[in-house]
Amino acid sequence: MDTNHPSQKYGNKMRLVLFQPDIPQNLGSAIRLSACLGVELDIIEPCGFPLSDKAVKRTAMDYGDAARVTRHDSWAKFTAWRDQTSQGSRVILFTTKSAQPYCDFAFTLDDILLMGRESAGVPDEVHAYADARLFIPMQPGMRSINVINSAAMALGEALRQTQGFAKANADT
Repeated sequence: MDTNHPSQKYGNKMRLVLFQPDIPQNLGSAIRLSACLGVELDIIEPCGFPLSDKAVKRTAMDYGDAARVTRHDSWAKFTAWRDQTSQGSRVILFTTKSAQPYCDFAFTLDDILLMGRESAGVPDEVHAYADARLFIPMQPGMRSINVINSAAMALGEALRQTQGFAKANADT
């Protein structure tokens, strides 16, 4: 275990999960976001693009080595992993099909924040599995916010509530 990784240094147990991402640039942004905020990233496959080590490195820029990324071959493998390793944590699904705004939700330190596919969200079985379903309020007539912008908003609120942000930028 890398004790210099931000998630270990700051005691952050929160995780960001991308369900079958469609767009490689969004994965690169998610890797960068998770590295900068010290939150582990899980990718549930299959992805809508080849997910090779080369592709991940290219889209993650120079943040790939700082991020902790776990790949799951399928939704079933992710749920089995969660049942074995993350007992007590909650899966919080961000979806347009919810009545509860994320800013009115009480996050905990070990929540797993799940974002759906850019093109289709998540299937009903994923909705049913989630412990909570939240939405980000938008102006009337708007369909959705980019998945990584949504993830940044969600993580920002969750880390603010749980005091999970780094205390200082020692490198700047």
